[in-house]
Amino acid sequence: MTNSINELQDDATAIFLIGTNTTENHPVIGYKIRKNVRENGAKLIVADPREIELAEIADVYMQFRPGTDVALLNGMMNVIISEGLLDKDFIANRTEAFEAFAQVVEKYTPEYVAPITGVPAEDIRKAARIYAEAERASICYAMGITQHSTGTDNVKSCCNLALLTGNLGKAGTGVNPLRGQNNVQGACDMGALPVVYPAYQAVTVDANREKFEKAWGVPLPAKNGLTLTAAINKAHHGELKAILVIGENPMVSDPDLHHVEEAFDKLDLLMVQDIFLTETARKADVVFPGVSFAEKDGTFSNTERRVQRVRKAISNRGEARQDWEILAELSTRIGYPMNYAGPEEIFEEIRSVTPSYAGITYERLEGKGLHWPCPTEDHPGTPILHKEKFNRGLGLFHAIEFKEAAELPDAEYPLILSTGRSLFHYHTGTMTRKAVALDAHQPANEIQVNPATAKKLGIVDGEMARVVTRRGRIELKAKVTDILTENVIFTFFHFSEAAANILTNAEALDPVAGIPEYKICAARLEKI
Repeated sequence: MTNSINELQDDATAIFLIGTNTTENHPVIGYKIRKNVRENGAKLIVADPREIELAEIADVYMQFRPGTDVALLNGMMNVIISEGLLDKDFIANRTEAFEAFAQVVEKYTPEYVAPITGVPAEDIRKAARIYAEAERASICYAMGITQHSTGTDNVKSCCNLALLTGNLGKAGTGVNPLRGQNNVQGACDMGALPVVYPAYQAVTVDANREKFEKAWGVPLPAKNGLTLTAAINKAHHGELKAILVIGENPMVSDPDLHHVEEAFDKLDLLMVQDIFLTETARKADVVFPGVSFAEKDGTFSNTERRVQRVRKAISNRGEARQDWEILAELSTRIGYPMNYAGPEEIFEEIRSVTPSYAGITYERLEGKGLHWPCPTEDHPGTPILHKEKFNRGLGLFHAIEFKEAAELPDAEYPLILSTGRSLFHYHTGTMTRKAVALDAHQPANEIQVNPATAKKLGIVDGEMARVVTRRGRIELKAKVTDILTENVIFTFFHFSEAAANILTNAEALDPVAGIPEYKICAARLEKI
């Protein structure tokens, strides 16, 4: 997030949610947004293919066809430019490439966009005016934006909207991706990406590589590594021989699960480090039992870039060991000695090679933590990014044309299938489905379907139905609901016994980020 969570409650005068079911997937943030709307009169714009809970209190709700995010955002920006609602001073002083961007957006009038997205032209105009005329407007998005073959374009379009209106660098504004899992932000900060070292220092830059070679005392490769999806494909082709899976369950979470299973079966060695025997761990040659958050000392970095201390509340159970201890011993046994006295010593190493963490110490983290970047020990931290300038200097507009999703409905597969999360479960259900109270609320998967579509197919609410795509089929309970439009169906991905990712498309990847298109594939629904 460019800004902090509490600003969504205290400072934003307009909030634009797109591709985020905030009250279910980020309940604390959803509560703060609702509080701001009800108590402070903040305006709310919601854009989502499903009529999510926050749509009920929105000033404008835009129910758009899945995968048409760029067209919708371009439509809003067309209105802002044509009606003179843009921030000319901000554009002139803090951005570049506006002319090329504006030239592309010119044709995306609300009337042009309406038949593409399914959103009435007047709603597009109303949303654009609310956002542009607000004193402080914030954009929030989640995986509904990113999990597309055009995910990078979607994110850049959100950035274009903020740049166009000057909604960056001040309280209550910003472009705010809501992270999907605990410490995703921290993992990325630490270089758990195939193209960067810690603090997003590019692997392919010689000076960065030399810095880390000196720090770690080993030669390092000069080329980028593999994304998760690429690694699975390499394993499937026999080009990758071993995989270590840490705290992840790709046998439920990855697209096209038949393909994933075949890839794992071809490995010489599959290792899994986790707190439960997951579906992936059951296939492993070696399982390393790790520990839960409550058994750890260390730090987490949350979605607003706040670095926080965590402290062990209970002792390790059985033979489980700290994750850092497992990794350190594994590294030592294969020839690179790692010897640390504990998490604080590891954090001191992090500080030495991670400029944005350099000023953070365990002592300074007492209390509420610090937002990075925090470059020196007398720096207060940075809750709001881009106050004076952007990291690259000027903010860059991107001229982006709308592209359709990789797989669209046809005569054989006439519906759009989308997937997502439930309030009651977390990721692949590894932990939440072992919690009796949570599992009681949603013990099984369901397929949500519009009443008109259900009637056409003869499907009754509560009966079992079959969902079929080009990759496989699952059977699950039908939930007839009007929160979806006709010809769009939705299911959850937490349930291994009716795994949504048997159906999703592993071949449709964002060309920049390599993220699979979980949110759209062509499907059909069958009465059993």
